[in-house]
This record gives sequence, C-alpha cells and structure tokens, in this order.
Amino acid sequence: MSNSTAPRERRPSTGAPIDLQGPVGPGFTRPKHKRTFTGFGAGEIKSVEASIPEPQREAWKKFAAKGFRTQEDFEKEVVRHVETTLARSMFNCDETAAYAAASLAFRDRLITQWNRTQQRQTFADGKRVYYLSLEFLMGRALDNAMLNVGLKDVAKAGLQDLGFRIEDIINQEHDAALGNGGLGRLAACFLDSLASLNYPAWGYGLRYRYGIFKQEIVDGYQVEVPDYWLDFNPWEFPRHDVVVDIQFYGHVRKFQDTQGKQCSSWEGGEIVKAVAYDVPIPGFDTAATNNLRLWSSKAASGEFDFQKFNSGDYESSVADQQRAETISAVLYPNDNLDRGKELRLKQQYFWVAASLYDIVRRFKKSKRAWSEFPDQVAIQLNDTHPTLAVVELQRILLDLEGLEWDEAWSIVSKTFGYTNHTVLPEALEKWSVPLFQNLLPRHLQIIYEINLYFLQSVERKFPKDRDILARVSIIEESQPKMVRMAFLAIVGSHKVNGVAELHSDLIKTTIFKDFVKIFGPDKFTNVTNGITPRRWLHQANPRLSELIASKTGGLGFLKDLNILNDLEKYADDKEFKKEWAEIKYANKVQLAKHIKSTTGVTVNPSALFDIQVKRIHEYKRQQMNIFGCIHRYLTIKSMTPEERKKLAPRVSIFGGKAAPGYWMAKTIIHLINNVGAVINKDPDVGDLLKVIFLEDYNVSKAEIIIPASDISEHISTAGTEASGTSNMKFVLNGGLIIGTCDGANIEITREIGENNIFLFGNLAEDVEDLRHAHNYGSHTLDPDLAKVFEEIKKGTFGDAGAFSALVGAIEDHGDYYLVSDDFHSYNQTQTLVDEAYKNQDEWVSKCIISVARMGFFSSDRCINEYAESIWNVEPLAPEKGETDGLGKGEL
Repeated sequence: MSNSTAPRERRPSTGAPIDLQGPVGPGFTRPKHKRTFTGFGAGEIKSVEASIPEPQREAWKKFAAKGFRTQEDFEKEVVRHVETTLARSMFNCDETAAYAAASLAFRDRLITQWNRTQQRQTFADGKRVYYLSLEFLMGRALDNAMLNVGLKDVAKAGLQDLGFRIEDIINQEHDAALGNGGLGRLAACFLDSLASLNYPAWGYGLRYRYGIFKQEIVDGYQVEVPDYWLDFNPWEFPRHDVVVDIQFYGHVRKFQDTQGKQCSSWEGGEIVKAVAYDVPIPGFDTAATNNLRLWSSKAASGEFDFQKFNSGDYESSVADQQRAETISAVLYPNDNLDRGKELRLKQQYFWVAASLYDIVRRFKKSKRAWSEFPDQVAIQLNDTHPTLAVVELQRILLDLEGLEWDEAWSIVSKTFGYTNHTVLPEALEKWSVPLFQNLLPRHLQIIYEINLYFLQSVERKFPKDRDILARVSIIEESQPKMVRMAFLAIVGSHKVNGVAELHSDLIKTTIFKDFVKIFGPDKFTNVTNGITPRRWLHQANPRLSELIASKTGGLGFLKDLNILNDLEKYADDKEFKKEWAEIKYANKVQLAKHIKSTTGVTVNPSALFDIQVKRIHEYKRQQMNIFGCIHRYLTIKSMTPEERKKLAPRVSIFGGKAAPGYWMAKTIIHLINNVGAVINKDPDVGDLLKVIFLEDYNVSKAEIIIPASDISEHISTAGTEASGTSNMKFVLNGGLIIGTCDGANIEITREIGENNIFLFGNLAEDVEDLRHAHNYGSHTLDPDLAKVFEEIKKGTFGDAGAFSALVGAIEDHGDYYLVSDDFHSYNQTQTLVDEAYKNQDEWVSKCIISVARMGFFSSDRCINEYAESIWNVEPLAPEKGETDGLGKGEL
C-alpha cells in the first residue's frame, strides 16, 4: 500500500502561534490540539476554525447540543438522564434520582451557555475580573438555575407529569458548604450580579470536602459534625487536565545569571497538586454564564505508595494523599493549635497560587507586554484571606518572568483591589514570621523587600515622624515577629474599600488612618454592600415577588430594583395590604411547620416573629437578645392574668454557628437552648413567649426564615459590624428591623425613613469613652440586667457555672461589647415594637413603604460601582437574540 494514501500525521500544537502551513483536506488529518489549561487565545480560535473543512464544521453545527425549551423536551431530557446517566428506570426512580436528572437537564443547558459565554469573552479579548474569596456561600443551585433561565414553570409541569412535586425535588439538594457567613454570601450575590450584568468575570475559591461543619444541637450544646455535601454534586465539572503544582517548604538559592543580574530560585520542599473544578454561574434573563473555579488538593506522588503497601506499611501508603487532601478538607480549620495555623496558611497559599497560575497563563496567551497586565486583569481580594496573591504575583514576575523589581511592583499594585470587612483588630489576620520562614521562605523574603520599599517611601514623606514607621510596618516587631496581612493588602492594592459608609469612615479614622496620611484619601473608597433580589426575593419569597410584579408591570424590578418605588403608592391600598398580610402569614405558617418538625415546639403564626440569624459572635450580641428574652419572661411571670391578656405574643428565633474554637460563642448557644427549654414548657407563659434555636443555619434555611420575619435583630455594638447584608434581606422581604446605628443599618434608615426602623443604643463615637469608663471609672450594671443575672445564678436555666464566663465578661471584665449600657434602651425599644405590632394596619403600611425604598441595596448597584471606580471594566453586550424578554427563558 502506497504511503500517499495513508493520512499524514501533523505535529501536535501545544501553544500559539499554531502552525497551519500546508494543505488541509483529503489525506491530511486536522492539526491535533493538545488541551492546555485555558484553551485557545482569541487569535488562535479563528485560525483553528478556518482550518477545519466545511463538511466537518457543518456536522458539528448540525448536532451541537441545544438546551431544552419546552415541557416535552424537558421531560425527554429527565427520562434520558434517569435511564442512561443514572441507570435507573420508571420503577426505581425516587426523588433523589429525579433531582439528579432534573439538575443534569438544567446543567446541560447551562454548560452550552457557559461555553458560548467563555468563547465570546475570549473573542472580545477585554479586561476580566477575578474575584478571590475563601468563601462562596452559594445555596441550592437547581432552584436558582430554573429561575435564572426562566424555566421553573416548565420544570414544575414536567416533573408533575412524571409523578413528582417540584418542592420535594428542590429539597433533595445539599447546600454547597463553601462558606460560613455574610462574607461568603456576599461573594455569591456578587457572582450572580456579575453574570446577570454580563461582566466577564471568574470567581476563584477552594473546594472544601466537608465545608465548615454541620451543626447539631445535643443537650443544648453545639456539636460539629462533617458536612458530606459532595455525596452527589451535579453542578461541578472536574477538570482533571487542569492541574497545577503548588510548592511548600524548601529553601531559596541566590545566584547571578549570565548578565550578572541577581536572581532567586525557590527549590526543594514538597509539591501538592491543585485540581480545578468548575461551577457554572448563570445570569438572570441573559445567556451569560460565568465560571466559579474551585481548587481541590491531592498528593503529587499519586494517591498510593505501592512499595510501602507491599512491605506491610498500609497506613503510611496513603499518608501523602491524606496530608495533601487536608488542605481542601475544611473551611477555617481550628487555629487554636500551631498545626491549625500552618494548615490555614497552607490553604491560603495553595488557593491563590493555583488561581494566579491560571490567570497568568490566560494572559500570556494574548502575547501582550507585561505592562498591559493591569489593563487585562482586575483581581479583587475579598477580605485579607487572599492577600498572599500580592506576594505570589510579585514572585512570578521577578523569579519566573525576569522583570525588574520596580516594574513588577508597579504591575502588581495596579492589578489588585482590597475589600476590608472588619474594624475588629483581632479579625485582621497576622501570621508569625517563623511559620512563614518554614512554609513559604521565598515569600517571606519578598514581603521584607516590599516592606523595605514601602517604609523608605514613608520615611521620605515623613522624615521627622519615626513612630509612623513602626505603626505601618507590614512586619510587627513582637515576639515572635508577625506579618500583618491587612497592611500588606493595602500596600499592594490600588484601591481599598469598606462595605458601608460608617465602616469606610471608621477604617479611615481608626485602624488604617496612617495609611490615609501616606497614600491620600483617594485610595480609600466605599462600596455599600448589596444582595441579589433574584435569590432573596424572587426565589425565597415567590408569592411576594408575584404580587410586586402585578403592580410594577412584570419582573423588571429583578434587574432594576429601583422600580420597587412604584409600590409606595399602594401603602394605603386596602386590597393590596390584605394580600400583603396574607402572604406574610403564609410564610410564617411555613416557618412554624419547620420549627415543629425540627424542634418539636408548636408556635403560633399570629405571634410576632422576632428573628436573629447570623454567625454567633459576642460583637453581634446574641447574648443581649437572650438576656432580653429572660427579662421578658420575668416580666410576664410577675403579671396578673388580666395584664397578660394585653401582651403581644412573641416568638424569638435564633440561628447561627459558633466557630469550633470560640468557647464564649458556644456558651451563648447553650444559654439560648436552656432558656428555651424552660420558657417553652412554662404553663404561665403559654403562647406569650417562645424561644427557638434552629440548628445548622444555612442559605436554604434562610430562604424559609427571612420571608417569615416581622422584626429582625441587627444589634451589634455600634462601630463593630462592617455592613451586614441579612438586614437588607429581611427588609426586602417586608420585615422591619430593631438595630443599632451600625453598619448598613444607618443607610437603610436613610433610605426607608426613621419611622420604619426601631433604632436604639449608644453611637459609635461614644463607644471608646464608655469602655474607658468601664475600666478606669465606675461601671454600674443595668438593674434589669442584674435581675436577669440573678435568675441565671439561681440555676433557673440549668447549671449556673456553665454561664459564669458569659455573666463575668459583663460584670467583672469591662463589658467590652456594652451589653449593660444598651440594655435599657434595647428593652424600651422592644416595648415600642410590641405597641406598633398591635396596630396591624399601620404595621403593614410601614413594611410596604420599607420594601418600596430598598432599591439602593441591590448587588447589581454594587457591582456597577466596583466596575466603575475600582476595576475599570465594561460589560459585554449580550448577543443579539440571546433573550426574548423577562421570565420567558427563551435563551
């Protein structure tokens, strides 16, 4: 057989530019493309497409995957997945299998949109945003996907045809356990807005196998158990070909290159592999589907050491793999121990190093000069956790790309933006220098150089002020020396933002005031947080969303929340108020059922539902709330039956997790449960007061709890809560707030009016003076609080010794969070809440007006502010014909 008839193999192309000389046609194979981490660059796609013969292109186009549009197509997809992907049949398809099949049908649809979005972003070749967050609290994905593509009704009817209720199917899904509190939920809202507004953006995080933990309440105590959320997760795509080697430990070798330039090489140590998993993030009413890339850790040596196993050493044959996998096992490993601290730092470096490898790789495909990097790449640091990205990018540019220090540093500091989320000094991360020296020796050298470079510029600016150098140094001169990550983030970013007006002012006047002097006020800005109305109104509260749509001309308000203003004219409309109140009551009935099924306690849906759900922390003052419940209980007990009849019944609902090593927060949970156990069984009290703790608070539970709220508590000590976003969610769902002048409460008050919020307590500017007086002057305990403490000490709520630290922190140790100072004002304001709730007609009007004025608090507004003032990035215009109008889902 002659050689001329055998297909001629072309050499594989592994990078650009692709070699396409010579004919392509009969007798010649297509050029082989060896997949690289990030696919083709913009120029390469065109040349590859041009090289594919027309008939092949036609065949691909003819059989290209298309997402379902009709009910019939959806049912066909579900049945196909049940029978082929899951290998089940009509006879053994349970709700779990139906959930899997429905999710896979929607996932298939999203993935075609995801591919198209990535191609369009690559072709546009514009600037991309990379959002680095250690937490992404995504919540359930199926319901979100159905609503965002506008096909929930189709799915509901299709599943009903096949014998399933859509609510039961949605409830099969585990929440993705990738976060803990507001920080992670904010990141999730931002991803939703970035996709919905068509911004080219990727999120980068860690794929925790066990999340933070599942919370169980046993005998009133929090018990942490693993959260096996990855049992079945149809929403992720393992990218086993996207693997990055991450280095730890080792040493640094200094040498001179052939040009006599001083160079550094990080050598030796241990390698761990980062494997990418991609999660599609659909936009609402647009085909844009962005990407969240999560990194999972595995051993570089493979999972299994055959030699060790064969020699009988079975445990250590898998030791490497187990050690590597601990990096992405749990969010926030307990850092009360040194090994826990090392693991946290390992996590942070592992994640930012893998993410930067990806980002740099993508940039290098464009063949642009390094000076253009900040014009193509915007990286946002969500809090201090990703700060090592600053050092890692400098290392890449210096050691791997050979740039000069000044040029590299100029690129780095133009690329990063830093969002600060706290004014609490203890929450600003610090790592010990010896830990850094051992784990990341080259990074420690670079941090010292960054610090030297920075302090020299400060010295030139303030030659007479020697003290400022110690105050702003990235290295804290303590025993041992510490690396201050927040300072490093400020020095390495071109913009630093707070997340509410008060918070942004506080960071400029307290923890970062020296940096304002050094860099000027323009470097510091404010972007008040927001929430996505798609999840927190449309998904969580569908009946309210429908009612609003009926008065505002459709679902347009989900893309422009300011349209809610139109509701204000219905604040005195009898018929509208009646419907509004009915929806609230139905939501309360749903929550009451949840309470009954999870705690066994029966609550009255007509009672006022008073809710505080958030991370358990002393500064958030759940302890003040439960002391208030005890005070209310004692008041009820002292009343005559006639007086009790005039009282407004109340259900106090708590939820939230305490960090595993935070003993005081765990004690607060214990007290709440013990108080509930006493009050809920007291026949004198009956329905007048119930105290409930809902275990394992998460996004899905929030979607049941928040729409049922009458009043929610946002009662942090003034000046401690950066912003808060749950306050926004509660008001958007027609609940009112009792709160301090703190975080975003201040801006919510400005928008909705002082008549529609219940504010109490001391102001941020008085906090320091009060603390000083506690420690150096007289500190008189509030008399009502003293009575509460007496009751606790008497053992009314169980062993008094268990709560002595909680009481002692206020009585004997300075009451740092001012519980006693604010207690009287808090109780007085609760009495005002009771009175206001009795006048239901006026209460409902307040709720309607509040919702109507919440337009400012959309995460879409936040993202547009970031894009304009920090990232300098433009949205990509949607493809023509991408959407056929809101809610139709014809994408």
